[in-house]
Amino acid sequence: MRILINFQNSLVPVYFNIDNKQPIQRTLKLLTSALENKIRTGKQALQKCLNSLISIEIEGSEAILHSKSEFDSLALSLY
Repeated sequence: MRILINFQNSLVPVYFNIDNKQPIQRTLKLLTSALENKIRTGKQALQKCLNSLISIEIEGSEAILHSKSEFDSLALSLY
């Protein structure tokens, strides 16, 4: 399943696994909270990834952040 979120004035697709046991709204709240927190206080590598973010994939309790450069893609724990 795919949902679009607004992050840094751009729409970013978030892909969910259908088998995810957590409610989607709760996961989206955790995701947006973590992203906003990391853009303000994260390390330089994480901020570089967030600035070139193209999609997010939710797998269990982790968000895989895909950026324009595959070398900048990261995994972010939501819980």
